[in-house]
Amino acid sequence: MSPTVYLVMFGWIPVVLNFFSRFPPQKAVIVSFIGAWLFLPMAVFPLPGLPDYSKMSATCYGILLATFLTDAERFKSLRFSWVDVPMLLWCTCPVFSSVSNDLGLYDGISQSLDQTAMWGLPYLLGRLYLSNLSGLRQLATGIFIGGLVYAPLCVLETIISPQLHRIVYGYHAANFLQQIRYGGYRPSVFTQHGLAVGVWMMAATLIGMWFWYTGTLKKVWGFRLILLVPGLLVVFIMCKSTGAYGLLALGILILFSAKWLRTPLLLLLVVAAICAYLQMGATGAITPEARDQVFVQLTKLSNEDRAGSIVFRLENEEILSEKARERMLFGWGGWGRARVYNDEGEDISVTDSLWIIAFGDRGIYGLATLTGAMLVPALLIPFRAYPARLWGHPEVAPVAVLTVIVTLFMLDSVLNAMFNPVYVLTCGALSGLAANPEPLGRKRKKKKAKTLPPAAKKQRSQQPA
Repeated sequence: MSPTVYLVMFGWIPVVLNFFSRFPPQKAVIVSFIGAWLFLPMAVFPLPGLPDYSKMSATCYGILLATFLTDAERFKSLRFSWVDVPMLLWCTCPVFSSVSNDLGLYDGISQSLDQTAMWGLPYLLGRLYLSNLSGLRQLATGIFIGGLVYAPLCVLETIISPQLHRIVYGYHAANFLQQIRYGGYRPSVFTQHGLAVGVWMMAATLIGMWFWYTGTLKKVWGFRLILLVPGLLVVFIMCKSTGAYGLLALGILILFSAKWLRTPLLLLLVVAAICAYLQMGATGAITPEARDQVFVQLTKLSNEDRAGSIVFRLENEEILSEKARERMLFGWGGWGRARVYNDEGEDISVTDSLWIIAFGDRGIYGLATLTGAMLVPALLIPFRAYPARLWGHPEVAPVAVLTVIVTLFMLDSVLNAMFNPVYVLTCGALSGLAANPEPLGRKRKKKKAKTLPPAAKKQRSQQPA
Protein backbone atom coordinates (compact mmCIF):
# COMPACT_ATOMS: atom_id res chain seq x y z
CA MET A 1 0.00 0.00 0.00
CA SER A 2 1.14 3.53 -0.70
CA PRO A 3 1.73 6.04 2.13
CA THR A 4 -1.45 7.81 0.98
CA VAL A 5 -3.52 4.84 2.17
CA TYR A 6 -2.12 5.02 5.71
CA LEU A 7 -2.46 8.81 5.79
CA VAL A 8 -6.09 8.78 4.65
CA MET A 9 -7.21 5.80 6.70
CA PHE A 10 -5.68 6.82 10.02
CA GLY A 11 -6.40 10.50 9.43
CA TRP A 12 -10.09 9.89 8.85
CA ILE A 13 -11.13 9.89 12.52
CA PRO A 14 -9.82 13.46 13.04
CA VAL A 15 -11.61 14.45 9.83
CA VAL A 16 -14.88 13.05 11.22
CA LEU A 17 -14.35 15.00 14.46
CA ASN A 18 -13.85 18.12 12.34
CA PHE A 19 -17.15 17.46 10.55
CA PHE A 20 -18.92 17.48 13.92
CA SER A 21 -17.32 20.80 14.82
CA ARG A 22 -18.41 22.39 11.52
CA PHE A 23 -21.82 20.82 10.74
CA PRO A 24 -25.00 19.98 12.66
CA PRO A 25 -24.87 16.38 13.99
CA GLN A 26 -27.21 14.83 11.39
CA LYS A 27 -25.31 16.37 8.50
CA ALA A 28 -21.97 15.39 10.04
CA VAL A 29 -23.04 11.73 10.25
CA ILE A 30 -24.25 11.68 6.64
CA VAL A 31 -21.18 13.42 5.24
CA SER A 32 -18.90 11.08 7.22
CA PHE A 33 -20.58 7.88 6.00
CA ILE A 34 -21.10 8.83 2.38
CA GLY A 35 -17.72 10.53 2.08
CA ALA A 36 -15.92 7.49 3.49
CA TRP A 37 -17.71 4.97 1.30
CA LEU A 38 -17.26 7.00 -1.86
CA PHE A 39 -13.66 8.12 -1.53
CA LEU A 40 -11.63 6.18 1.05
CA PRO A 41 -9.57 3.20 -0.19
CA MET A 42 -10.62 -0.42 -0.03
CA ALA A 43 -8.13 -1.31 2.69
CA VAL A 44 -8.38 -3.39 5.87
CA PHE A 45 -5.90 -3.40 8.76
CA PRO A 46 -6.23 -6.46 11.07
CA LEU A 47 -6.15 -5.66 14.79
CA PRO A 48 -5.47 -8.60 17.16
CA GLY A 49 -8.52 -9.27 19.32
CA LEU A 50 -10.40 -6.30 17.89
CA PRO A 51 -12.54 -5.69 14.78
CA ASP A 52 -10.54 -4.99 11.64
CA TYR A 53 -9.84 -1.34 10.92
CA SER A 54 -11.54 -0.35 7.66
CA LYS A 55 -12.91 2.86 6.20
CA MET A 56 -16.33 2.24 7.67
CA SER A 57 -15.19 1.11 11.11
CA ALA A 58 -13.02 4.25 11.22
CA THR A 59 -16.12 6.30 10.40
CA CYS A 60 -18.16 4.64 13.14
CA TYR A 61 -15.39 5.06 15.71
CA GLY A 62 -15.01 8.72 14.78
CA ILE A 63 -18.75 9.38 15.10
CA LEU A 64 -18.98 7.57 18.44
CA LEU A 65 -15.97 9.50 19.75
CA ALA A 66 -17.50 12.78 18.59
CA THR A 67 -20.77 11.85 20.29
CA PHE A 68 -19.04 11.07 23.60
CA LEU A 69 -17.08 14.33 23.44
CA THR A 70 -19.77 16.73 22.25
CA ASP A 71 -23.20 15.13 22.59
CA ALA A 72 -23.14 12.40 25.23
CA GLU A 73 -26.72 13.16 26.24
CA ARG A 74 -27.87 11.76 22.90
CA PHE A 75 -27.31 8.19 24.14
CA LYS A 76 -29.97 8.77 26.81
CA SER A 77 -32.54 9.47 24.11
CA LEU A 78 -32.10 5.99 22.60
CA ARG A 79 -34.99 3.69 23.47
CA PHE A 80 -34.57 -0.01 22.71
CA SER A 81 -37.52 -1.48 20.80
CA TRP A 82 -38.56 -4.91 19.62
CA VAL A 83 -37.76 -3.62 16.12
CA ASP A 84 -34.06 -3.77 17.08
CA VAL A 85 -34.17 -7.42 18.15
CA PRO A 86 -33.30 -8.95 14.73
CA MET A 87 -30.16 -6.79 14.39
CA LEU A 88 -29.13 -7.62 17.96
CA LEU A 89 -29.54 -11.34 17.24
CA TRP A 90 -27.62 -11.04 13.96
CA CYS A 91 -24.68 -9.30 15.66
CA THR A 92 -24.46 -11.91 18.43
CA CYS A 93 -25.12 -15.07 16.42
CA PRO A 94 -21.36 -15.76 15.79
CA VAL A 95 -21.12 -16.76 19.45
CA PHE A 96 -23.57 -19.62 18.87
CA SER A 97 -21.85 -20.59 15.61
CA SER A 98 -18.39 -20.76 17.20
CA VAL A 99 -19.49 -22.58 20.33
CA SER A 100 -21.55 -25.15 18.40
CA ASN A 101 -18.52 -25.89 16.17
CA ASP A 102 -16.08 -26.20 19.11
CA LEU A 103 -14.21 -23.07 18.04
CA GLY A 104 -14.47 -21.62 21.51
CA LEU A 105 -16.20 -18.71 23.22
CA TYR A 106 -13.29 -16.34 22.55
CA ASP A 107 -13.59 -16.95 18.82
CA GLY A 108 -17.33 -16.33 18.98
CA ILE A 109 -16.95 -13.08 20.88
CA SER A 110 -14.21 -11.91 18.50
CA GLN A 111 -16.36 -12.62 15.43
CA SER A 112 -19.36 -10.99 17.09
CA LEU A 113 -17.32 -7.84 17.58
CA ASP A 114 -16.38 -7.89 13.89
CA GLN A 115 -20.01 -8.35 12.89
CA THR A 116 -21.12 -5.61 15.27
CA ALA A 117 -18.58 -3.16 13.84
CA MET A 118 -19.72 -4.00 10.31
CA TRP A 119 -23.48 -4.09 10.83
CA GLY A 120 -24.41 -3.07 14.35
CA LEU A 121 -22.62 0.28 14.60
CA PRO A 122 -24.03 1.75 11.35
CA TYR A 123 -27.48 0.56 12.43
CA LEU A 124 -27.01 2.11 15.89
CA LEU A 125 -25.85 5.44 14.46
CA GLY A 126 -28.86 5.51 12.15
CA ARG A 127 -31.10 4.97 15.18
CA LEU A 128 -29.30 7.66 17.18
CA TYR A 129 -29.12 10.44 14.64
CA LEU A 130 -31.41 9.94 11.66
CA SER A 131 -34.60 8.23 12.88
CA ASN A 132 -36.92 11.14 12.13
CA LEU A 133 -38.36 12.79 9.05
CA SER A 134 -35.68 15.46 8.94
CA GLY A 135 -32.84 12.97 9.27
CA LEU A 136 -34.17 10.67 6.54
CA ARG A 137 -34.74 13.60 4.21
CA GLN A 138 -31.13 14.69 4.69
CA LEU A 139 -29.90 11.13 4.21
CA ALA A 140 -31.83 10.67 0.96
CA THR A 141 -30.57 14.04 -0.27
CA GLY A 142 -27.03 13.02 0.69
CA ILE A 143 -27.26 9.81 -1.35
CA PHE A 144 -28.59 11.78 -4.33
CA ILE A 145 -25.76 14.31 -4.07
CA GLY A 146 -23.30 11.45 -3.66
CA GLY A 147 -24.52 10.09 -6.99
CA LEU A 148 -24.04 13.49 -8.60
CA VAL A 149 -20.50 13.73 -7.23
CA TYR A 150 -19.67 10.22 -8.48
CA ALA A 151 -21.16 10.83 -11.94
CA PRO A 152 -18.12 12.52 -13.56
CA LEU A 153 -15.79 9.91 -12.02
CA CYS A 154 -17.95 7.13 -13.46
CA VAL A 155 -17.88 8.75 -16.90
CA LEU A 156 -14.09 9.09 -16.67
CA GLU A 157 -13.61 5.41 -15.82
CA THR A 158 -15.86 4.27 -18.66
CA ILE A 159 -13.35 6.04 -20.91
CA ILE A 160 -9.95 5.27 -19.34
CA SER A 161 -11.04 2.01 -17.58
CA PRO A 162 -11.27 1.59 -13.76
CA GLN A 163 -7.99 3.25 -12.79
CA LEU A 164 -8.78 5.89 -10.16
CA HIS A 165 -8.19 3.63 -7.15
CA ARG A 166 -4.82 2.59 -8.61
CA ILE A 167 -3.87 6.18 -9.50
CA VAL A 168 -4.74 7.60 -6.06
CA TYR A 169 -3.94 4.66 -3.78
CA GLY A 170 -1.49 2.57 -5.82
CA TYR A 171 -3.45 -0.64 -6.44
CA HIS A 172 -6.63 -2.00 -7.98
CA ALA A 173 -9.38 -2.69 -5.45
CA ALA A 174 -11.61 -4.63 -7.86
CA ASN A 175 -10.98 -7.50 -10.25
CA PHE A 176 -10.14 -5.60 -13.43
CA LEU A 177 -11.38 -8.27 -15.85
CA GLN A 178 -14.81 -8.28 -14.20
CA GLN A 179 -15.21 -4.58 -15.00
CA ILE A 180 -15.16 -5.22 -18.76
CA ARG A 181 -18.74 -5.30 -20.04
CA TYR A 182 -20.49 -4.89 -23.40
CA GLY A 183 -17.34 -3.94 -25.27
CA GLY A 184 -16.36 -1.27 -22.75
CA TYR A 185 -15.75 -0.66 -19.05
CA ARG A 186 -17.98 -0.29 -16.05
CA PRO A 187 -16.64 2.00 -13.30
CA SER A 188 -15.65 0.83 -9.85
CA VAL A 189 -14.04 4.14 -8.71
CA PHE A 190 -13.14 3.68 -4.99
CA THR A 191 -15.46 0.74 -4.22
CA GLN A 192 -14.99 -3.02 -4.16
CA HIS A 193 -16.67 -3.68 -7.52
CA GLY A 194 -18.54 -2.11 -10.42
CA LEU A 195 -21.71 -3.84 -9.21
CA ALA A 196 -21.57 -1.81 -5.99
CA VAL A 197 -21.29 1.40 -8.02
CA GLY A 198 -24.22 0.30 -10.18
CA VAL A 199 -26.50 -0.17 -7.15
CA TRP A 200 -25.33 3.13 -5.65
CA MET A 201 -26.08 5.04 -8.84
CA MET A 202 -29.41 3.21 -9.04
CA ALA A 203 -30.29 4.45 -5.54
CA ALA A 204 -29.23 8.03 -6.33
CA THR A 205 -31.20 8.03 -9.60
CA LEU A 206 -34.33 6.60 -7.96
CA ILE A 207 -34.18 9.26 -5.23
CA GLY A 208 -33.72 11.99 -7.81
CA MET A 209 -36.70 10.78 -9.85
CA TRP A 210 -38.97 10.49 -6.82
CA PHE A 211 -37.92 13.85 -5.38
CA TRP A 212 -38.49 15.47 -8.77
CA TYR A 213 -41.94 13.90 -9.15
CA THR A 214 -43.11 14.68 -5.60
CA GLY A 215 -41.57 18.16 -5.45
CA THR A 216 -39.63 17.21 -2.32
CA LEU A 217 -36.45 18.86 -3.57
CA LYS A 218 -36.39 21.69 -6.09
CA LYS A 219 -32.73 22.51 -6.63
CA VAL A 220 -29.22 21.24 -5.87
CA TRP A 221 -26.26 23.61 -6.18
CA GLY A 222 -28.58 26.10 -7.87
CA PHE A 223 -29.59 23.63 -10.63
CA ARG A 224 -33.17 22.40 -10.97
CA LEU A 225 -33.73 18.66 -10.72
CA ILE A 226 -35.21 18.61 -14.22
CA LEU A 227 -31.65 19.24 -15.44
CA LEU A 228 -29.79 16.96 -13.01
CA VAL A 229 -31.93 13.81 -12.97
CA PRO A 230 -31.82 13.01 -16.72
CA GLY A 231 -28.04 13.45 -16.71
CA LEU A 232 -27.71 11.17 -13.70
CA LEU A 233 -29.88 8.58 -15.46
CA VAL A 234 -27.57 8.64 -18.49
CA VAL A 235 -24.50 8.10 -16.28
CA PHE A 236 -26.30 5.26 -14.49
CA ILE A 237 -26.92 3.54 -17.81
CA MET A 238 -23.22 3.98 -18.63
CA CYS A 239 -22.36 1.96 -15.52
CA LYS A 240 -23.32 -1.19 -17.50
CA SER A 241 -24.86 -3.01 -14.53
CA THR A 242 -27.71 -5.12 -15.89
CA GLY A 243 -29.02 -6.12 -12.48
CA ALA A 244 -29.13 -2.49 -11.33
CA TYR A 245 -31.20 -1.63 -14.42
CA GLY A 246 -33.81 -4.11 -13.28
CA LEU A 247 -33.68 -2.79 -9.70
CA LEU A 248 -34.32 0.77 -10.88
CA ALA A 249 -37.30 -0.31 -12.99
CA LEU A 250 -38.70 -2.30 -10.07
CA GLY A 251 -38.18 0.60 -7.66
CA ILE A 252 -40.08 2.95 -9.96
CA LEU A 253 -42.95 0.46 -10.22
CA ILE A 254 -43.12 0.03 -6.44
CA LEU A 255 -43.21 3.76 -5.70
CA PHE A 256 -45.70 4.76 -8.37
CA SER A 257 -48.00 1.79 -7.79
CA ALA A 258 -48.03 2.59 -4.07
CA LYS A 259 -48.99 6.21 -4.74
CA TRP A 260 -51.53 5.60 -7.49
CA LEU A 261 -53.15 2.43 -6.11
CA ARG A 262 -52.69 3.47 -2.46
CA THR A 263 -51.31 0.08 -1.51
CA PRO A 264 -47.80 -1.26 -0.85
CA LEU A 265 -48.78 -4.57 -2.45
CA LEU A 266 -45.86 -4.68 -4.91
CA LEU A 267 -43.35 -3.94 -2.14
CA LEU A 268 -44.82 -6.77 -0.08
CA LEU A 269 -44.62 -9.12 -3.07
CA VAL A 270 -40.91 -8.31 -3.44
CA VAL A 271 -40.31 -8.99 0.26
CA ALA A 272 -42.25 -12.26 -0.05
CA ALA A 273 -40.26 -13.23 -3.16
CA ILE A 274 -36.96 -12.62 -1.33
CA CYS A 275 -38.05 -14.75 1.61
CA ALA A 276 -39.37 -17.49 -0.67
CA TYR A 277 -36.13 -17.65 -2.65
CA LEU A 278 -34.05 -17.82 0.53
CA GLN A 279 -36.27 -20.59 1.87
CA MET A 280 -35.92 -22.60 -1.35
CA GLY A 281 -32.17 -22.02 -1.53
CA ALA A 282 -31.62 -23.00 2.09
CA THR A 283 -33.71 -26.17 1.82
CA GLY A 284 -32.32 -27.25 -1.56
CA ALA A 285 -35.62 -26.83 -3.40
CA ILE A 286 -33.94 -25.23 -6.45
CA THR A 287 -33.39 -28.23 -8.73
CA PRO A 288 -31.15 -28.57 -11.83
CA GLU A 289 -34.32 -28.54 -13.94
CA ALA A 290 -35.30 -25.20 -12.44
CA ARG A 291 -31.83 -23.83 -13.21
CA ASP A 292 -32.21 -24.88 -16.83
CA GLN A 293 -35.48 -23.01 -17.05
CA VAL A 294 -33.86 -19.94 -15.52
CA PHE A 295 -31.11 -20.10 -18.14
CA VAL A 296 -33.62 -20.31 -20.99
CA GLN A 297 -35.72 -17.39 -19.75
CA LEU A 298 -32.74 -15.17 -18.93
CA THR A 299 -31.20 -15.82 -22.35
CA LYS A 300 -34.39 -14.47 -23.91
CA LEU A 301 -34.35 -11.37 -21.68
CA SER A 302 -30.61 -10.63 -21.76
CA ASN A 303 -27.89 -12.68 -23.46
CA GLU A 304 -26.27 -16.07 -23.06
CA ASP A 305 -23.23 -14.73 -21.17
CA ARG A 306 -25.31 -12.96 -18.49
CA ALA A 307 -27.66 -15.93 -18.18
CA GLY A 308 -24.68 -18.27 -17.85
CA SER A 309 -23.23 -16.09 -15.11
CA ILE A 310 -26.40 -16.33 -13.03
CA VAL A 311 -26.71 -20.08 -13.57
CA PHE A 312 -23.06 -20.46 -12.50
CA ARG A 313 -23.94 -18.72 -9.25
CA LEU A 314 -26.94 -20.98 -8.75
CA GLU A 315 -24.79 -24.06 -9.29
CA ASN A 316 -22.31 -22.90 -6.65
CA GLU A 317 -25.09 -21.98 -4.26
CA GLU A 318 -26.46 -25.51 -4.63
CA ILE A 319 -23.27 -27.20 -3.44
CA LEU A 320 -22.67 -24.57 -0.76
CA SER A 321 -26.22 -24.88 0.51
CA GLU A 322 -25.87 -28.65 0.63
CA LYS A 323 -22.82 -28.32 2.85
CA ALA A 324 -24.46 -25.60 4.97
CA ARG A 325 -27.34 -27.95 5.75
CA GLU A 326 -24.85 -30.19 7.56
CA ARG A 327 -24.75 -27.42 10.19
CA MET A 328 -28.29 -26.23 9.57
CA LEU A 329 -29.02 -24.24 12.75
CA PHE A 330 -25.89 -22.15 13.42
CA GLY A 331 -23.68 -22.80 10.39
CA TRP A 332 -19.97 -23.62 10.21
CA GLY A 333 -18.70 -20.62 12.15
CA GLY A 334 -16.48 -18.84 9.64
CA TRP A 335 -12.79 -19.32 8.71
CA GLY A 336 -13.78 -20.72 5.33
CA ARG A 337 -15.24 -23.86 6.92
CA ALA A 338 -18.49 -23.46 4.97
CA ARG A 339 -16.74 -23.59 1.61
CA VAL A 340 -16.50 -26.76 -0.50
CA TYR A 341 -13.11 -28.43 -1.08
CA ASN A 342 -12.08 -31.34 -3.29
CA ASP A 343 -10.02 -34.34 -2.20
CA GLU A 344 -6.79 -32.38 -2.71
CA GLY A 345 -7.97 -29.61 -0.39
CA GLU A 346 -8.61 -27.11 -3.18
CA ASP A 347 -11.50 -24.70 -2.83
CA ILE A 348 -13.94 -25.45 -5.64
CA SER A 349 -16.77 -23.12 -4.57
CA VAL A 350 -17.55 -19.48 -5.33
CA THR A 351 -19.57 -17.40 -2.87
CA ASP A 352 -21.12 -14.56 -4.84
CA SER A 353 -24.24 -13.84 -2.82
CA LEU A 354 -24.63 -12.41 0.67
CA TRP A 355 -27.31 -14.90 1.65
CA ILE A 356 -25.20 -18.00 1.00
CA ILE A 357 -22.32 -16.53 3.00
CA ALA A 358 -24.65 -15.83 5.93
CA PHE A 359 -26.28 -19.26 5.66
CA GLY A 360 -22.97 -21.12 5.45
CA ASP A 361 -21.27 -19.27 8.29
CA ARG A 362 -24.24 -18.60 10.61
CA GLY A 363 -26.86 -21.16 9.61
CA ILE A 364 -30.58 -20.66 9.23
CA TYR A 365 -30.57 -18.70 12.49
CA GLY A 366 -28.16 -16.12 11.10
CA LEU A 367 -29.87 -15.97 7.71
CA ALA A 368 -33.26 -15.36 9.34
CA THR A 369 -31.99 -12.67 11.70
CA LEU A 370 -30.11 -10.82 8.94
CA THR A 371 -33.13 -10.91 6.64
CA GLY A 372 -35.42 -9.76 9.43
CA ALA A 373 -33.10 -6.93 10.47
CA MET A 374 -33.01 -5.47 6.96
CA LEU A 375 -36.61 -6.12 5.87
CA VAL A 376 -38.58 -5.29 9.02
CA PRO A 377 -38.75 -1.57 8.07
CA ALA A 378 -40.25 -2.47 4.68
CA LEU A 379 -43.14 -4.08 6.54
CA LEU A 380 -43.54 -1.54 9.33
CA ILE A 381 -43.25 1.76 7.44
CA PRO A 382 -46.38 1.31 5.26
CA PHE A 383 -48.49 -0.40 7.96
CA ARG A 384 -47.38 1.22 11.21
CA ALA A 385 -46.04 4.62 10.24
CA TYR A 386 -46.97 6.06 6.85
CA PRO A 387 -49.50 4.30 4.59
CA ALA A 388 -48.89 4.15 0.86
CA ARG A 389 -51.40 6.93 0.15
CA LEU A 390 -48.99 9.37 1.85
CA TRP A 391 -45.86 8.32 -0.05
CA GLY A 392 -46.16 11.25 -2.44
CA HIS A 393 -46.25 13.75 0.44
CA PRO A 394 -43.01 15.79 0.44
CA GLU A 395 -42.34 14.92 4.10
CA VAL A 396 -42.93 11.20 3.58
CA ALA A 397 -41.35 10.83 0.12
CA PRO A 398 -37.78 10.41 1.50
CA VAL A 399 -38.99 7.70 3.90
CA ALA A 400 -40.79 5.88 1.08
CA VAL A 401 -37.90 5.90 -1.38
CA LEU A 402 -35.35 4.84 1.26
CA THR A 403 -37.64 1.98 2.34
CA VAL A 404 -37.71 0.80 -1.27
CA ILE A 405 -33.93 1.17 -1.64
CA VAL A 406 -33.17 -0.97 1.43
CA THR A 407 -35.54 -3.63 0.06
CA LEU A 408 -33.86 -3.50 -3.36
CA PHE A 409 -30.46 -3.87 -1.67
CA MET A 410 -31.66 -7.10 -0.05
CA LEU A 411 -33.02 -8.26 -3.40
CA ASP A 412 -29.61 -7.59 -4.95
CA SER A 413 -28.01 -9.55 -2.09
CA VAL A 414 -29.82 -12.65 -3.34
CA LEU A 415 -27.23 -12.77 -6.15
CA ASN A 416 -24.42 -10.49 -4.98
CA ALA A 417 -22.46 -9.65 -1.84
CA MET A 418 -21.83 -5.93 -2.36
CA PHE A 419 -22.02 -4.73 1.24
CA ASN A 420 -22.64 -1.01 1.72
CA PRO A 421 -22.97 0.30 5.30
CA VAL A 422 -24.94 3.34 4.11
CA TYR A 423 -27.89 0.99 3.53
CA VAL A 424 -27.46 -0.41 7.06
CA LEU A 425 -27.36 3.16 8.40
CA THR A 426 -30.60 3.75 6.47
CA CYS A 427 -32.13 0.61 7.91
CA GLY A 428 -31.37 1.79 11.46
CA ALA A 429 -32.96 5.16 10.77
CA LEU A 430 -36.08 3.58 9.25
CA SER A 431 -36.40 1.14 12.15
CA GLY A 432 -36.25 3.99 14.65
CA LEU A 433 -38.91 5.94 12.79
CA ALA A 434 -41.11 2.84 12.41
CA ALA A 435 -40.90 2.27 16.17
CA ASN A 436 -41.83 5.89 16.92
CA PRO A 437 -43.60 7.46 13.92
CA GLU A 438 -43.38 11.22 13.75
CA PRO A 439 -46.61 13.11 12.95
CA LEU A 440 -46.62 15.18 9.79
CA GLY A 441 -46.63 18.96 9.83
CA ARG A 442 -44.86 19.37 13.16
CA LYS A 443 -43.27 22.65 12.09
CA ARG A 444 -45.18 25.44 13.74
CA LYS A 445 -45.72 28.69 11.97
CA LYS A 446 -44.22 31.66 13.71
CA LYS A 447 -46.84 33.92 15.19
CA LYS A 448 -46.93 37.31 13.59
CA ALA A 449 -46.25 40.19 15.94
CA LYS A 450 -49.33 42.27 16.64
CA THR A 451 -49.13 45.65 14.97
CA LEU A 452 -50.68 48.72 16.56
CA PRO A 453 -52.53 51.36 14.58
CA PRO A 454 -50.60 54.64 14.05
CA ALA A 455 -52.70 56.54 16.62
CA ALA A 456 -51.96 53.98 19.32
CA LYS A 457 -48.25 54.01 18.51
CA LYS A 458 -48.19 57.80 18.85
CA GLN A 459 -50.10 57.67 22.16
CA ARG A 460 -47.68 55.01 23.54
CA SER A 461 -44.62 57.05 22.53
CA GLN A 462 -45.95 60.08 24.43
CA GLN A 463 -46.31 58.17 27.73
CA PRO A 464 -43.55 58.83 30.31
CA ALA A 465 -40.92 56.12 30.72
